[in-house]
Amino acid sequence: MSLLASLFAPRCIALIGASADASRLTARAQIYLRRHGFPGTLYLVNRRRRAVPGEAAFARLADVPEPVDFAYVLLPTALVAEAIAECAAAHVRVAAILADGFADAGPEGASVQQEMLAVARAGGVRLLGPNSMGMINVTGRVACSVNAALEAESLPAGGLALISHSGGMMGALVSRAAARGIGFAKLIATGNEADLAAGEIVDLLVDDPETRAILLFLETIRDAGRMAAAARRAQAAKKPVIAYKLGRSEEAARLAVTHTGAMVGSDAAADAFFRASGIIRVDCLETLFEIPPLAAFGPPARPHRAVSVVATTGGGAAMVIDRLGLAGIGVADMHDTTLAGAGKESVASALAKAGNTDGADLAIAVIGSSAQFRPHEAVAGVIAGGREKPVVAFLAPEAGRSLRLLADQGIAAFRTPESCADAVRAWLDWRAPRTPPPLADPSFTTGLLAASDDEAGARAVLSALGLPDGARLVDPDAPPPLAYPVALKAVAAGLAHKTEAGAVALNVADAAGLRMAAAGMRRRLGERIRGFLAQPMARGAADVLLGFRRDPSVGPIVVLGAGGVLAEIYRDVVVRLAPVSAGEANEMIAAVKGLEPARGYRGLSKGDLAALARTVALFSRLAALPEVAEAEINPLIVMAEGEGVVVADALLKVEI
Repeated sequence: MSLLASLFAPRCIALIGASADASRLTARAQIYLRRHGFPGTLYLVNRRRRAVPGEAAFARLADVPEPVDFAYVLLPTALVAEAIAECAAAHVRVAAILADGFADAGPEGASVQQEMLAVARAGGVRLLGPNSMGMINVTGRVACSVNAALEAESLPAGGLALISHSGGMMGALVSRAAARGIGFAKLIATGNEADLAAGEIVDLLVDDPETRAILLFLETIRDAGRMAAAARRAQAAKKPVIAYKLGRSEEAARLAVTHTGAMVGSDAAADAFFRASGIIRVDCLETLFEIPPLAAFGPPARPHRAVSVVATTGGGAAMVIDRLGLAGIGVADMHDTTLAGAGKESVASALAKAGNTDGADLAIAVIGSSAQFRPHEAVAGVIAGGREKPVVAFLAPEAGRSLRLLADQGIAAFRTPESCADAVRAWLDWRAPRTPPPLADPSFTTGLLAASDDEAGARAVLSALGLPDGARLVDPDAPPPLAYPVALKAVAAGLAHKTEAGAVALNVADAAGLRMAAAGMRRRLGERIRGFLAQPMARGAADVLLGFRRDPSVGPIVVLGAGGVLAEIYRDVVVRLAPVSAGEANEMIAAVKGLEPARGYRGLSKGDLAALARTVALFSRLAALPEVAEAEINPLIVMAEGEGVVVADALLKVEI
């Protein structure tokens, strides 16, 4: 039996710790499996009772008379490890764990979780959870979960699959979608992901014929490499992967850590990961299940970032256009059918024109009150064909029947202007999975990394990467010929903020000034000083920050933003997975607003952005050096067009 089948279509399920009290949470799995018509064999395991709500129970898993495909462990935390050992002895294929108190509870719980995982792996058991509310196979009638959404007599079936870190949100999403007539094929709550994580399950669902789109509710990203590979396979299979991820704020990130023991990286790094992996990221919860019909068209090839709008209500259209404008999306043309009415012919005719508009990526139909009271007439024009580009709909009133009609026809329809604009923005941001440039042979830094704990050592590594370096080590008491004026800097280990430490002197005019500046630094820093760097003063078209770090969730990233003090004030930065190609570096440069002057804004002198792109790409090759945890050039001075760039300051953090 395949892992996909064992996970979502088990023939034999055992509930370990099933409660005899129907009011308890641990009794729900039995109740829901029976209510929703589980077609396989169900065994109940309870050490103290021989019967559990009307059914016989076994004292131990070993007493069950046939092989078990899926076991759901409903016991308290202290008893879970023993139950997993029993599952391993019985060669259970998959075991889900309801209890929390493992990695989510801190280092001690994480240690217990690892020990339990080792036992499971030794016995060939795959773990779901801990802290998992189980799984639901709607079409297969397998409701092995304790989620209260299963109190419903039935759930609508559909082509969506949901993987959620949060069991509670699994229920929330299935109930919200059901109210709209939108159904699921598979739902699974992965919890702490001690073993089975979202990436592997995405990979399994790519091969599931009932799944047409894969939705993710994430608190973090675990095993980014597996997730990226699975997303690439999903893209090839024309199954969009759509993510709603917590962590936009620091507070939410902290909650993710305490909820499932997640290791959380920066949200900007998560954005970069989704973009590189071909995963659509949405910001509104309902967009998660509303966007799949639009995503079925695939990523837009060369988006104009503009839409056509057909409206039967001017106010409704204005709300959507407002939200689109905040996302930098324009309106190519507007068709107001208010006076013509919301009849099929007028709306269909306007949408036919809008769907063929040059410079527009899609058409949005905004329907007013008729959607509530005359649903078939109101959406008939939207359903009519004859358009070259995607059409989506925003219904201004509460219009459940119209939303269902559109969903039945595979048309993305939205209940709020916020989710409509969010879906359009997410679709226009969507790209096919990237093919990263090959990593360089790390041997070019042999012997350099061990001595890179000061600026001189950092510059040596960057120079080996191919970056320009106009600084040189000097003896201030006997300086070589220099192109004055110069900047003089003290070289010392771990000196990240040289200006504040008094380790920098600017505009040094001559050799006498060099000796005087060095003497002052020696007084301030004493024996910390290893030497001095001198570099000609430079004034360019722009200063930028260029950074690198290994994000704990997604791996190496490169950061480009407005440099100097501006980097900290405006947070005008762009993040991508490293390494990047020169083309990707150019895209990063285009996205930094602070570089507009260097692009020749209002006749200003252009900067050497071609040299900047080459430098960004070369710098990102630090991804080939696992010892480098962080690196930064701030500022990197972009000189006038044709004059290159200047590394004004450099820092590496190496972990050997």
